[in-house]
Amino acid sequence: MPRVLITGAAGFLGSHLVDRALREGFDVIGVDNLITGNLRNLAHLADDSRFTFVNQDICEPLKVEGDLAGVFNFASPASPIDYYEYPIETLRVGSEGTLNCLELAREKGARFLQASTSECYGDPQVHPQVESYWGNVNPVGPRSCYDEAKRYAEALAMAYHRHYKVETRLMRIFNTYGSRMRLDDGRVVPSLLSKAIRGEALTIFGDGSQTRSFTYVDDLLEGAWRLWESDEVYPVNVGNPEEYTILEFAEKVQSLVGSQHEILFSPLPKDDPLRRKPDITKANKLFGYEPKVKLNEGLERCFPWFKEHALLEDSAK
Repeated sequence: MPRVLITGAAGFLGSHLVDRALREGFDVIGVDNLITGNLRNLAHLADDSRFTFVNQDICEPLKVEGDLAGVFNFASPASPIDYYEYPIETLRVGSEGTLNCLELAREKGARFLQASTSECYGDPQVHPQVESYWGNVNPVGPRSCYDEAKRYAEALAMAYHRHYKVETRLMRIFNTYGSRMRLDDGRVVPSLLSKAIRGEALTIFGDGSQTRSFTYVDDLLEGAWRLWESDEVYPVNVGNPEEYTILEFAEKVQSLVGSQHEILFSPLPKDDPLRRKPDITKANKLFGYEPKVKLNEGLERCFPWFKEHALLEDSAK
């Protein structure tokens, strides 16, 4: 049975990717140091012999016996709360960690996919964002530990492709949501959903006019898998081009929960992007990518999970 290695395997996206790879018929080695991941995201695989978990920081060299068909690098703190708390770790995992993943892919002759980010575009002056846009990024701002780590990881992957002929794939991920997100990770979906479930006021940054484009996790993974199977080595946007203001999103959360909550406004964090919308023309032309799940449907799908875990956390306090 062919095998793939997935880093960040105990995180939100990584754990869902593990499930997808298993469904595709691969054995999976999952690697995570649990700095932001949680083993409960993999608990359902405890008796699955096709899955092996390794607790390791990928800033240390990766040693794997036998063949590997692919290396998926999804290891990194991914929310502002996390990378503000772990800025050095975020930079190291994007640089040293990515280097170790690429070295493993080179050694094994494996295809490599890097989970990159729309943050490569910074606070964009081009809208919607296309892959040819080089971005408007503050290299010394508070978000730079994440932005520059991801931009460096892309550059490193391209160097390995050009110099060593490693098969590399670069996926620029736009805001994604679904089950297994940490309720306290600070991102808008878990933050507003958990507050509404608990009957608390909804806090949004700025005046709520900034925009995001929300991708349901299943659509994101479909794009990831199609990209991995494609021949494209340059960056590809994967996301949902439906654009909403944060205030519109808060109103959708109120409607979903079925009650009105006070909306509080906090100052917008420095360098927080004012607009975010992917141009997915390239992904559509390359491999027919088209997200299927509308925002209302996606929220309805994951709402029971958020409700269950918000209540579990409250009962544990």
